[in-house]
Amino acid sequence: MLTTMVGLVAALHYYLGVRLLSDPGLGQPWAGLGWAVLGLGFASIPAAMASTRMQPSWKEQVLHWGGMLWMGAFGLLLTATVVADGVGWVWRHVGPAPLLARDKALAVVGLVVPAMLFAFRTARAPARVERVTVPVKGLGAGLSGMKVVQISDIHIGPTLDRRFMQRVVEQVNALAPDLVAVTGDLVDGSVTRLRDEVAPLAGLRAPLGVYYVTGNHEYYHGGASWSSEVARLGLTVLLNAHRVVERGGARLTVAGVTDLEGGRMDPSHACRPDVALAGAPEGVPRLLLAHQPRVAVLAKALGVDLQLSGHTHGGQLFPFMAFVKLQQPVIQGLATIAGVRVYTNRGTGYWGPPLRLGPSPEITELTLVSA
Repeated sequence: MLTTMVGLVAALHYYLGVRLLSDPGLGQPWAGLGWAVLGLGFASIPAAMASTRMQPSWKEQVLHWGGMLWMGAFGLLLTATVVADGVGWVWRHVGPAPLLARDKALAVVGLVVPAMLFAFRTARAPARVERVTVPVKGLGAGLSGMKVVQISDIHIGPTLDRRFMQRVVEQVNALAPDLVAVTGDLVDGSVTRLRDEVAPLAGLRAPLGVYYVTGNHEYYHGGASWSSEVARLGLTVLLNAHRVVERGGARLTVAGVTDLEGGRMDPSHACRPDVALAGAPEGVPRLLLAHQPRVAVLAKALGVDLQLSGHTHGGQLFPFMAFVKLQQPVIQGLATIAGVRVYTNRGTGYWGPPLRLGPSPEITELTLVSA
């Protein structure tokens, strides 16, 4: 499988070289330089993956940043080149004259370079606050109007550090939330490596509590260890468990499940919405925190009034949201899945390439009101 993937990626790099360098008849030394860049780019992707096992240093940072930036550039170049080939094929049949290979190559590069700059700026900018009002049946007057602020998919790691985490915490606290939900994929690395980078998370403040559930990426780096570390920082970790919050005589059940990937890596962390809501009071509205939107299928008969999820990043990098849709029933926003209302956050950080083309980073402010 790995050999097949490497061969496919190598073939696609060769395709880019033919279309952008050979076909346009680029002269020397530029053609040789272009092929060298493609070769280095191809090698930089596995180098970036391997760098995560290195000790933190400037070399590790160079390898990771270089590989991740090229991964994003490669995806955009490939998409634009395929589209250019498609346009060229159509034009050859209906246009007055075939499009020149040089013109297509210039168009691809002229489109991808500014797109990369825009995508980098978007990914690194402060998250956009999305405000949503959600009517909840049976929500008592004491809790009507309560403000739930959700952050998700922060992915603290090689390219997102303590400063980014601190900025997110400040943005959340500035919204004066009643309750904060952190819906997984907090990190991309081990507790030993990233403990200091996520420490600002302890600064989150909300009178009804700050709650956390695991995402799939925590389990790639020790899900149980990260659950313990987040609890040490003062957050309430919901591993297939629930709490009941109360204000002004009104109550709300806040439940949380482990990620769908959890049970594959640690049987004790299997995703169990039924266990999370076991013993929850009847007649009290239910809020479920679940990293992946498709958990709603497991929760459809459990009386969940609203599920908060992430995982999709809104697709992160155009046009790859089309592939996310193959794995999840919804990409972003408020939707109904298997009869359960689900809000899917686009992600507060990013994964992999430090780029966002299309969906911007998000912090969600959900106001719950009596239906």
